[in-house]
Amino acid sequence: MPPKVDLEKCNGCGSCADVCPSECFVMEEEKSKVVNPDDCVDCESCVENCPEGAIVLE
Repeated sequence: MPPKVDLEKCNGCGSCADVCPSECFVMEEEKSKVVNPDDCVDCESCVENCPEGAIVLE
């Protein structure tokens, strides 16, 4: 299940990109963007480390 970012909630902290072992995220225009959704290993590190609750695995 690839991660999805709610851009309304994302504060641009970059914690998801920092903790993702699969490098699924990049920061663009001060927001997180999923770039490698097929590489996601469902570890939920991004979900657990997002202070705004902006990331969900669907």
